[in-house]
This record gives sequence, structure tokens and C-alpha cells, in this order.
Amino acid sequence: MKRFLPILALTLFLISCSKVPITGRRQMNMLPESQLMSMSLTAYQSFLSENQALANGDQDTRNVREVGSKISKSVEKFLSDKGQSKRVKGFEWEFNVVDDPTVNAWCMPGGKVVFYTGILPITKTASGIAVVMGHEIAHAVARHGNERMSQGLIVQAGGIGLSVALQQQPELAQGLLLQSFGIGSQLGMLKFSRTHESEADKMGLIFMAMAGYNPQEAVEFWKRMAALGGQKPPEFLSTHPSNETRIADLEAFMPEAMKYYKK
Repeated sequence: MKRFLPILALTLFLISCSKVPITGRRQMNMLPESQLMSMSLTAYQSFLSENQALANGDQDTRNVREVGSKISKSVEKFLSDKGQSKRVKGFEWEFNVVDDPTVNAWCMPGGKVVFYTGILPITKTASGIAVVMGHEIAHAVARHGNERMSQGLIVQAGGIGLSVALQQQPELAQGLLLQSFGIGSQLGMLKFSRTHESEADKMGLIFMAMAGYNPQEAVEFWKRMAALGGQKPPEFLSTHPSNETRIADLEAFMPEAMKYYKK
């Protein structure tokens, strides 16, 4: 069986290859996005049942929802203008904040976004929230979770389909889902690869700029994140690009992002 895995992987790559918006990077997403959205919704609802979201009238919730609404609408328009609306087909945006000191946030397929209160002292302003919001929405639009889960099924389950994995190895499939999309404070945003993180950084800059938030705030946000590090970087940063690399990359890409920014 093992000798057939490279052939299987190549076949899946050829039939499932697509391009990420903005960056144009080719990726392999072998799983039906609609099925992932259904699984993600179940996981999202389960998460909220165990982690109480702040009230609708809470100021932090209102701030996050205002930024999320602006960016999601801008993203939908951008993708529509580029003929790539299928990237957010079936998305029903929802933004919540949970009372958890972890420095974290995530966005699931289908547009379910959760911020943890632990990240808000670092975002500080609406523009800071937009940095994180743009980045997380970028992960969902780029289908990084699908890509990660596709790779996981090839490596850990021998390339079997998701429906088969759910029937034969439900715990493995569920575990891959949680790891691939970062649900849970003990997993978080850090489970994406450095390639995905860098890609989400660039896309996130453009997404926040299109919504009217100054993308230059991203550099300041990551400087504040770097200041948290000390001798042991916070969990949020453990598999991200180094602070120096990330900030340098953001500054290098900034002229392109600024083209989308209108005060």
C-alpha cells in the first residue's frame, strides 16, 4: 500500500489543484468544502456550548463584530469582482468573543469567527482588531484548513476520503478537523504552517485595507506581539514565522497593500 501513496498523492494533487486568491499559489484541497463547513459548524456550536460567548451588548463583542462585518463585506465584493465568489459560497458570517485569557482567534469554513479576550489588549484599537480579523478570514478564504486536512488524510489515513474516514476512523477525522482549523484554546491559530501564516498575513493586509483600516497597523501589532515573547514565546507564536521575518515581510508587502487603502 505504501508504494502507491506517492502516486495517489500526485493524482489527488492534479485533480484537486486550485489557486489561492491574491497570491496565486497552487494548493491541493481534496475535500468537499461543503462537507467541511457542515463539520465545522458542528464543532463551532460544540465549542460555544463549552465556552460562553460574551453578551451581544458587550463592547468588545460589538467592536469585533463591527470590524468583522466591514472586512467580510469587502472580501465578498473583492472575490465577486474577481470571479471567485465560490471561495465564500455558503458562508454565513458570525463573530463572537469568548472570555479566555489565551492570545488567540480563529475563523472556520463558513465564516464562523471567534476572538478570545486574551488577544484584545494587544489589538488595542479597531485597526488592531482588523489585523487579526483580516488574517483569520484570509485563512478561511485561502482554504488553508482544507489543505492541511487533505495532507493529514494522505499521511495519517492513507489518502482515504473524508466520508470513509468519518465512518472508519471518526476520532482521527475529528482530530484532524480540530488541528486543521484551530478550534480550542490549546490548539489555536499556531497549527497552520509558516507558508500559510505568511500567505494569510499578505491577504489579511489587503482585506483590512479594502475595509478602510490602515494596513500599517499590522507592523505595530506584531511588534506588540513580539514584546510578549520574553524567553519563551507565547503559544500563539510557536510555529509562526519569527517576529523579525514576519515584520520584514509585512513591510516589504506594504506598498501593495496600501494600493487598496482609502482613508
